[in-house]
Amino acid sequence: MDKSPEQLYQERLRRVFDAVELKTPDQVPVFGPYQLFPYTFGGVTLQEAMNDYAAARRACHSFLDYYQPDLDFGPVLAYPAKPMKMMGMNYMKWPGHGLDENVMYQYVENEMMSADEYPDFINDPSDFMMTKWMPRAFSAFEGFAGIPTMRRMMWSGWFGMGAFSTPEMQESFRIAAEAGALVNEWWGSIFQYIGEIKDKGFPIAWAAFDWAPFDIIGDTLRGTREILGDIRRRPEELLEALEVTTRIFIEYGSGAAGADMPLCWIWIHKATRDFMSDAQFKKFYWPFLKEGMLALIDQGVIPLVYWEADIESRLEAIADMPPGKVIYHISATDIKKAADVLGENICLMGNVPNSMLVSGTPDDVKDYCKMAIDVAGKDGGFIMDTSVMLDEAKPENLKAMFDFTRDYGRYA
Repeated sequence: MDKSPEQLYQERLRRVFDAVELKTPDQVPVFGPYQLFPYTFGGVTLQEAMNDYAAARRACHSFLDYYQPDLDFGPVLAYPAKPMKMMGMNYMKWPGHGLDENVMYQYVENEMMSADEYPDFINDPSDFMMTKWMPRAFSAFEGFAGIPTMRRMMWSGWFGMGAFSTPEMQESFRIAAEAGALVNEWWGSIFQYIGEIKDKGFPIAWAAFDWAPFDIIGDTLRGTREILGDIRRRPEELLEALEVTTRIFIEYGSGAAGADMPLCWIWIHKATRDFMSDAQFKKFYWPFLKEGMLALIDQGVIPLVYWEADIESRLEAIADMPPGKVIYHISATDIKKAADVLGENICLMGNVPNSMLVSGTPDDVKDYCKMAIDVAGKDGGFIMDTSVMLDEAKPENLKAMFDFTRDYGRYA
């Protein structure tokens, strides 16, 4: 007898929970968190997907129906172009705004906080983000630079309310209201899609997104070159700021608490050995990420850490996690070495090479998936996935990854 969508939904949830908890599921779960690929597969350019939300949903449904992932990402990575343009976002390029119609958006790194502004951020991060970062990041919000500091509004602080009457401030608030309505329209489409796939029996693969405390500063405020210099030039200020961003990290991730699948995806950008030594990683990066992850685990959240690049020399350090509570996505690190060090405590995910999916054959993909299951998924605790977010692939190669995993990766 065919299973109902609700039965399939619960079955897929259980499969992933079992893998995370280092139990033996019925089969190896296989994910589908891809960037550009679902849109090209569905016959939609990224520019169309970022402007026509119904088209983005249709493309993602095409991907879902054909590949049948255990968890699905949906169109959340096709950001909404209309409010981005309206706000004058200057830290991104996207199709139709600096890029061709089918090129994945690109981050443009700027120094949004100068070195001498560390004390301002540490003292009041909300005030800093509203009155300094927002005007620098969005041309439409330059008026926010004049917002009175809220912590000084007690008693006679209202004397400064006149700042809200300036034309610049009023225009920034007007645009913020209009852009906010457009963002809500986009989120409405995302949640519509989540409801639609649940009716088909598929859970959504995310409940929150997060960034390591170090990367919150490095990506959003200082920039890569500057924060790496801060490690040597102003380590004490950086450490103090990392305590602040750890609290922000926990706030971001706690949004996953209570979800059917409470995954918080944590994107790792600057932990690679190309950026910092093992000693620097153990002092400036890992302690704050670990503290934040443990706080999320206490709330019932499952941190899914997307370790980019090669982290072989970090494996011993990052193994220090409670068993059966987190997922580590392994990108370029040898999966066998990762399994040898991490496998007793941590569910591993990955890492079929994207290059193989582009230029290899279905047999190449099957051979790699067999090896990954044999070395990392012998008794559970493994999820099949690509090495990094996927833009291009031969559809038949990706299909081989999904089909082989379901056929070979059975435990029952």
